[in-house]
Amino acid sequence: MIYRSKAPLRIGLAGGGTDVSPYSDQFGGAILNATISLSAYAAIQPLSEKKIIVEALDRDEQQIFDLANELPIDGTLDLLKGVYNRISKDHAPALQGFRLSTFVDAPAGSGLGTSSTLVVAVLGAFKEMLKLQLDEYKIAQYAYDIERHDLQLAGGKQDQYAATFGGVNFMEFSGEKVIVNPLRIKPQYLHELENNLVLYFTSTSRESAAIIKEQVKNVNEKNEKSIEAMHQLKEQAKMMKEALLQGQLHEIGLILDYGFEQKRNMAANISNSNIEEVYAAAKAAGATGGKISGAGGGGFMIFYCPGNTRHAVIKTLNTFGGTVRDYSFTKYGLTTWNAPSAP
Repeated sequence: MIYRSKAPLRIGLAGGGTDVSPYSDQFGGAILNATISLSAYAAIQPLSEKKIIVEALDRDEQQIFDLANELPIDGTLDLLKGVYNRISKDHAPALQGFRLSTFVDAPAGSGLGTSSTLVVAVLGAFKEMLKLQLDEYKIAQYAYDIERHDLQLAGGKQDQYAATFGGVNFMEFSGEKVIVNPLRIKPQYLHELENNLVLYFTSTSRESAAIIKEQVKNVNEKNEKSIEAMHQLKEQAKMMKEALLQGQLHEIGLILDYGFEQKRNMAANISNSNIEEVYAAAKAAGATGGKISGAGGGGFMIFYCPGNTRHAVIKTLNTFGGTVRDYSFTKYGLTTWNAPSAP
């Protein structure tokens, strides 16, 4: 038998960064995001030999260990091993060997929540194999605990919940409490948003931890400029929610543009000269606004292109050496299943 799972990546539309502690603990955060048809996949196949094989097929990385209750966290495939270590500790140490294989449709550091989505997918495969009774909130919180506490990786809370729940969600964060509000957006509004929103990969990845650590430092040191930017981004999430629910799509680009201006003030290196040049060129070609996905510094960007401007914007973006990625919105979150192993 082989136990499989997949979890969707997400586009953050508004409020990015307000889900990161200590800001969310002190002031409360709000995020609006939507899952898309790019995913993280995980598969667990039991083995007859007493070995544990962990491998990331998209990165050509593999490690092989003798059967053990805990695997070393050494900088290679730590997300996969971190999930196994926690599952082994909390639920069931492995009694037989297995191969854990993963694949992600976007590179690490691209700003679509790849790391957290991968953790959710791996948890899903173990949930399927061990028949664990975990609902969406428990899986998302479990993934967050593994990343932020067990592995000590810097970051926020939105990605785990987006990957688990799926769809378009307005999320609220207050201390340890998270509320996921699914938005019932009319299909014609969602189709138009999907048509007008261009997803562009800058062909550079970034290490989000340094940017997030500076953001955390700015809150701890009561940097007024940074904190006020986060306040405004929280308001931006509420503005985006109202625009989508009411079909005021002409406002989307302006709301994104407002957020882009604010996000620059959260921490250094969120933007850079290359990002600024791409952003200005996209607006000159017809986009009314956009944003850097994730913590910033590189990875994916999105642009809102009303009317028929998307074609001119894409033509312009192609001159910068990046890639426009096709996608569609998806309503489903973490999905798990099993199937007979190949003979």
